[in-house]
Amino acid sequence: MNVLLRTLPVWLIASLLLGCSALPKKSEAPAGSGPGGYYLDDGPGNHPPAHLDQIPDAVPKKETLNKSANRPYTAFGKVYVPDTSGKPYKAKGIASWYGRRYHQQKTSSGELYDMYAMTGAHPTLPIPCYVRVTNLANHKSVVVRINDRGPFRSDRLIDLSYTAAWKLGYVNQGSAEVEVERLFPK
Repeated sequence: MNVLLRTLPVWLIASLLLGCSALPKKSEAPAGSGPGGYYLDDGPGNHPPAHLDQIPDAVPKKETLNKSANRPYTAFGKVYVPDTSGKPYKAKGIASWYGRRYHQQKTSSGELYDMYAMTGAHPTLPIPCYVRVTNLANHKSVVVRINDRGPFRSDRLIDLSYTAAWKLGYVNQGSAEVEVERLFPK
């Protein structure tokens, strides 16, 4: 076992330990899928739903914060402190997405990740909460429920489910510049 761990690349060990993609998407797509921005063993899955455009956005509702998912934590040597203050949040940055590699794996909230649901991962927003994500290149917008932690790269703001990224129009590129705004239930 020790020999195996010494021979595995550090990035592979780290990605296996985290519940969310912390690494850049690979630019080479699986055979037959055309250009893409994801690892060869990731992507849309073998049988994506036929009508992704009809999957409804998340609807903000009042939920109790998840105690374990909102504690300070450390990832890749950096300490993150979730913001449970209830204050508004708005930021611009790079969004990436995660697909079948994490499908049906536990998220930070303890829920199973569904790559076809309207969800996302953020390093410090409270879990759960809701955000509107707008692709700044095409002005498409979606609402997702934050239920996971990540991405853990300084150049990434948010990770979205495959469906959310597809609806925003950046699945093939792997990432896009977005604006993220926290929403509150009415």
